[in-house]
Amino acid sequence: MTIGFECRAVLFDMDGTLVDSTAISEGIWRDWAAGAGVDPEPILAIHHGRRPEESLSLTYPDHATAENAAWVQTQGEVRRIGLLPIPGAAALLAALEDCPWAVVTSATRDLAVSRLKAVDLWRDVLVIGAEEVTVGKPSPEGYLAAARRLGVPPETCLVLEDAPAGIQAGQAAGMTVIGVLSTHGAADLETPHLIDNYVGATVETLPNGGFRVSLPIVSA
Repeated sequence: MTIGFECRAVLFDMDGTLVDSTAISEGIWRDWAAGAGVDPEPILAIHHGRRPEESLSLTYPDHATAENAAWVQTQGEVRRIGLLPIPGAAALLAALEDCPWAVVTSATRDLAVSRLKAVDLWRDVLVIGAEEVTVGKPSPEGYLAAARRLGVPPETCLVLEDAPAGIQAGQAAGMTVIGVLSTHGAADLETPHLIDNYVGATVETLPNGGFRVSLPIVSA
């Protein structure tokens, strides 16, 4: 089933939404946990969509140091094998060429750009990275900043997200949020519209200056 969503800007998360980096991200956290002598499972359960420092604070606050967060970020920048584009993402970005869109990510801007380049999805667009917010997702700060920078009202933005923290962030910003079923199951994503990927997505320009993004919804 395809449903159209009228908007004035599309805001994408990066990991799990444009780039499939699950294997790399989980491998990094497993390696960190082994070095720290802790169980990786608590972090693996909540790290998607969060900055490293916040994942550590929520699970192992005694290890929530700038050094540990920096190690995780650095490993993310050097590990490339296993990165894949989410199916249909390249075609959707091509269709959005003349429309306002941005990336709002819990990764640093440099990491986001490098991963997007690695899977041939990089476009010269606005990126709101981890270093540009004072509080990460599920805070709406990053999404509100993107709307402000693009010059559009938050309620006219369409958000694509794969993780609970990101979905909560988009909803708190007053935006329409679509869940991407890449890192979590439907039961974990509290939004009424879900997609497996972007295959078959289309973009239609509207007379009112906005545009309609039609997506292959699997649950509504």
